[in-house]
Amino acid sequence: SVAQPLERGSNNYYSIIQRRTDMLTRQELLSNRELLIDKTRGALCGLAIGDSFGDAARTPDNQRDYGFITDFHKGDSWSTDDTEFALMVAKTIIEAGGDFTSQDVVNAWLENVATEDELRRGGVSEVEACNNLRRGIRPPHSGRFNPYHQSDGAAMRSGPIGIYCAGDPEKAKYLAQVDAEVSHSEEGVWGAQAVAVAVSLAMVDATMDEIWDGVMSCAPKDSWFEETLKRAADIVERAQGDIAQAWMPLHNDLFSTHRSTVCEALPEVFGCLKLRHENFKSGLLLACNFGRDADTIGAVAGAVLGARYGAGSIPQHWISKTQFPSGTCLSFTKGIDILDYADKIAALMK
Repeated sequence: SVAQPLERGSNNYYSIIQRRTDMLTRQELLSNRELLIDKTRGALCGLAIGDSFGDAARTPDNQRDYGFITDFHKGDSWSTDDTEFALMVAKTIIEAGGDFTSQDVVNAWLENVATEDELRRGGVSEVEACNNLRRGIRPPHSGRFNPYHQSDGAAMRSGPIGIYCAGDPEKAKYLAQVDAEVSHSEEGVWGAQAVAVAVSLAMVDATMDEIWDGVMSCAPKDSWFEETLKRAADIVERAQGDIAQAWMPLHNDLFSTHRSTVCEALPEVFGCLKLRHENFKSGLLLACNFGRDADTIGAVAGAVLGARYGAGSIPQHWISKTQFPSGTCLSFTKGIDILDYADKIAALMK
């Protein structure tokens, strides 16, 4: 079962936000290939950097020795499931020549995920999805019949969809749903749509307020996701930009027993981004040091900030550290050149 395209109407992003005259159109972005490649590389590299950085920041040794870390250690970096599942989505886009179908997603999972003897570092939502696929259950049921269908496992991987759908948030919502339904349902799907929309808008220079409104447009009225997003916005507004004042409430008021649920992790991501987003480095450092599901929080923040400011805004040694994934979770990703994948996605955007 393939998700149907979103109808134009009350949920249309453009009925919520009027496009500013200084926001890029998709065609303007596509006509400037140098800028397009810079932003595409920035978003995909930013995701990988945020993933690795966030995973490192939350380790007991780093918290004991540094408290708040601002750079990578010497030696190799690594990737977790966030980067590697995002690269699988990127691979699906590339192999489909752009728009992909639900069957393309199923094929990718059967080839690259369900074949793993042990899904190292993979989330429980992904493990359950693989079990369903092996039983012959297909989307949307493979995501719906999943006790962890509200996790952020689909949100963490939807950044490449936002890149490909730069400046087209409606299409980003649609393709994010097509991808997410293999493993998620309800909040799990809405969270994936929110990240894809945020990256899509950041690619065309939307402000953080416009990105926030785009995220809110993905949360159905009276849903748990809408409630926690509103709570995060209220915390940040009351803090009036004071990070110290917002820091503890963003942790305590959004806390859930499952740290990787969409309704905790994504409001924390976008709460951090509302607090600090003036450049890639400062925004990423705040998000990656948040704790909780820090690799996903970092990965999503990195994708949004990288899309907004481009690879040229990222320290070169951060890109070099994470350019070739370690295959920690999905074996096929070991040694992939992230820059090459970014360039291949950019080449499909017309």
